[in-house]
Amino acid sequence: MTALPAPATTPRRSPLHWLNNQPYLLLSLTSLFWAANIVLARHVGSHVPPVTLTTIRWFGVFLILLPFAWPHLKRDWPKLRGALPLMLLLSAVGFAFNNAISYWAMQYTEALNALLIQSAGPLFVALWSLVILGVRLTLAQAFGVALSMCGVLIILLHGDLTTLSNIAFNKGDLIFIVALLIFALYSVLSLKRPRIHGLSVAAFTFGCGALFLVPFLIWELGARPVMQLTTTNLLSLFYVAVFPSTLAYLCFNRGVQLIGANRAAPFFHMVPVFGTVMSIVFIGEHPQAFHFIGFALVLAGVFAASRRPAAA
Repeated sequence: MTALPAPATTPRRSPLHWLNNQPYLLLSLTSLFWAANIVLARHVGSHVPPVTLTTIRWFGVFLILLPFAWPHLKRDWPKLRGALPLMLLLSAVGFAFNNAISYWAMQYTEALNALLIQSAGPLFVALWSLVILGVRLTLAQAFGVALSMCGVLIILLHGDLTTLSNIAFNKGDLIFIVALLIFALYSVLSLKRPRIHGLSVAAFTFGCGALFLVPFLIWELGARPVMQLTTTNLLSLFYVAVFPSTLAYLCFNRGVQLIGANRAAPFFHMVPVFGTVMSIVFIGEHPQAFHFIGFALVLAGVFAASRRPAAA
């Protein structure tokens, strides 16, 4: 008798493959890592110069990723070379200048102000999307952005909106706004990058971003005290290189690729939410009613703004 063919089996997919196709989880992880980065930047800002921190950050990430990215870089090089002006621009706005400027800003402003300003990120993304891509916010996206921003304000102002008038904005706040505008530009331009492996994009932009900073690093080393190699500084550099850099940007790039810039932008509002949670867990602040109200509004706004539009 002829043996019957074996039934077809569905290949098992790895957890990493599953995660790579979960845009909401990827973008939530990005917000978590960036929230810790803002707190850390405020902590080390007085003894780690901003360009030094940014340059070490991106050179470190580049070296971490290079062994894994090299086969993809070799294969994708023709497409990278064909889009070289765009890729260099992404390296500059997404990694070199945006980060150096934001670290510089944290030397002059409070974390509360930076988190409050960060909540305007989706509006800046919407502006660049309109200017560059001609994409307008849908009604649901606009409603979601507004709803989640209300939640952010409730959390940051401890449920008392009258304290908004007591926040004094300084030059650090203006500098942080510039950094946020630059990153919003990167968020939109990243949609125009060639369709190549994510590790190729990350390694190329990280490495070029670090190279762009070298002239500014040389100037900073001569103009400011050199960073001391203390345990705190080294651990801070390790965290910055691994979590808000390597992992966060891989998650962010993939999330934007899956659902687009406008639908991904409301996840900016998750940054102050995670920042508040960290203050409760690590600093010992006690959760209050305004925390839960703010969390609920942020999550509802993110859900409304990031949903796939209904088919016509």
